[in-house]
Amino acid sequence: MILTPSQTRATVDSIAKIQLDDGMIPWFPGGHCDPWNHVEAAMALTLGGRVAEAERAYGWLAATQHPNGAWFNYYLDGSIEDYRLDTNVIAYVATGVWQHFLVTRDHAFLNAMWPVVERAVEFVLHLQQPGGEVLWSIEPDGVTPGRFALLTGSSSIYHSLRCAIAIAEHLGHERPEWELAAGNLATAVAYKPDRFEPKDRWAMDWYYPVLTGAMTGRAARARIADRWDEFVMDGLGVRCVSDNPWVTAAETAECAMALCTIGMEDEAAELLTWAQHLRDDDGAYWTGCVHPQCVRFPGGEHTTYTSAAVVLADSVLDGHGPTARLFRGEGLPVGLLADPIPDPT
Repeated sequence: MILTPSQTRATVDSIAKIQLDDGMIPWFPGGHCDPWNHVEAAMALTLGGRVAEAERAYGWLAATQHPNGAWFNYYLDGSIEDYRLDTNVIAYVATGVWQHFLVTRDHAFLNAMWPVVERAVEFVLHLQQPGGEVLWSIEPDGVTPGRFALLTGSSSIYHSLRCAIAIAEHLGHERPEWELAAGNLATAVAYKPDRFEPKDRWAMDWYYPVLTGAMTGRAARARIADRWDEFVMDGLGVRCVSDNPWVTAAETAECAMALCTIGMEDEAAELLTWAQHLRDDDGAYWTGCVHPQCVRFPGGEHTTYTSAAVVLADSVLDGHGPTARLFRGEGLPVGLLADPIPDPT
C-alpha cells in the first residue's frame, strides 16, 4: 500500500463532501455526473467505510435508470446534459454492485440491486455484434446505434459482465447467454483489433485489455512492454495520450492496477507513488498536469473519479481484501467461448 489509513480516509472524505443529497456524485462541485465515474466514486466510498453514502449513490442509479436499463451519459443539476447512451457507462453498475457486496456481504442490497444490474446488462448486450465487440453507444436521438465499438469500452464491459455473471450465480440465476457473450467479447478484445475504432494514442486503449482480464499471460505482458516508453513518464506517471505530456492520476492508478493483474507489483507501486505529486493537502487529487511546468489541467480541478481511482488502486496493490481480488480478477467468471482460443501463457 502507498497510502496510510489516514490518507485513505481523507481522500474518501473528499469524495463524500461532493456527493449531493439525492446520492449523485458529480465530478467536482457544480460539475456534471456520468454513471461510470459515479460508480467508481461509490466503490471508493464503500472501500473507505462510507457504506451509507455508497448506498445512496446506488439508490440514485436505481431511481434514474430507464425502464430499458440505460442511463444518459451526463447529468447536471437535476437535468440531462448529454442524452447519449454509452454502453460502457451503463454496464459498470455491475462492477460496483458486486464490489459493494463483496465488502459488506449485504444480501439485501444485492437482491435489491439485481433488477438494476439485469436490466443494464440486457440493454448493453443488445448492442453486441456478431464479432463479439459491443457498439459504444446509442446516439442522442435514442434510436441510432453508434457506428463502431471502442476497445477501452468493450474491455471494461467485459469486466462488468464478469461481475454481473458472478452476481447471477450467487443469487441462483442461470444466465448462460451472458457467459457466452463474455467469452466472445474477450476474444474480440484480445484477438480481433480490427473490430474496434483506432484510438491508439489513448493510454486506456493500451492497458484496459490487461486491466479487465481480457488479455492475460505472456500476451498481456508483451502489450504493456511494447508501449511503456510511449505512455509512462518517469517519476511522473502515465500520459493520457501518447503525443502530449499530460499526466493524469486516474490513468496512472488504473495502469498500476493493470500491472498488478500480471504480476508486476513493483512497477505498479512505483507508478502509484509517482501519482502522489497530484495529491492536494485535503486528500483530494488533481485530475492531471501538463509537464514540464506541471500546470494543473484541466482548470486546476480535483475530480471525485480521480480520487476514487487512486483509492481503488492502492487497495489492489495491497493484494488483500475483496476489492483487491475483484480487480485482480480472482474468482470472477471468464465466460464461455463457442470456439475456444487457447491463451499463450
